[in-house]
Amino acid sequence: MRLLQWLLARALLICLLCAVGFGLVAMLISEQSISAFDRTIISFIQGLESPVHTSIMKTFSFIGAGTPAAILTIVISVFLYKVLGHRRELFFFLGILLSSWLLNELLKLMFHRARPTIHRIAEATGYSFPSGHSMAAFTLYGALSFLIWRHIPTRWGRVLLLFCSVVMIGMIGISRIYLGVHYPSDVIGGYLASGSLLTLFIWLFQRIQERSGKRTR
Repeated sequence: MRLLQWLLARALLICLLCAVGFGLVAMLISEQSISAFDRTIISFIQGLESPVHTSIMKTFSFIGAGTPAAILTIVISVFLYKVLGHRRELFFFLGILLSSWLLNELLKLMFHRARPTIHRIAEATGYSFPSGHSMAAFTLYGALSFLIWRHIPTRWGRVLLLFCSVVMIGMIGISRIYLGVHYPSDVIGGYLASGSLLTLFIWLFQRIQERSGKRTR
């Protein structure tokens, strides 16, 4: 019981820290105090431009949202409901994805940040902050990792799961900078916003699990 309470407290603390971090990034953007940082990172990442790198980055950007993400969501949802019968996990999974999308749309409307125009390799519409691809990737692979983590018994299996998730989330965010459709601060803001939302959902999910366990005793 003490371990569960500690895990719940940690999840809530991470949620708050991510929210504060997002607020700081948003404040720096509004005061234009992060422009030098953005330009430096963009210059470095786009300085690696080559036909091979462009193909790789376009692939990760394509995977990060749209049809591939929708197909993966459907497959996971069907597996959770039909194969495993985990309805509570299904509600968690779909709830966090929908909430992440709604939060991203709301934040974009709030901040109205225009996309970068320095060097566009791909085209994108809408506002820039926070990055929708980054939020979607963090939410999707973060939620999936949380659900799978609980059923992996070995340490190395969990390490591999975490590594794959970090690579996917990181590369999707980097691809948006490389392609010239987002500032680095957009990506960081997206990660922080999604991190806050994800840990909040994990906290709520664990609380529900705890109360359900008490009722069945």
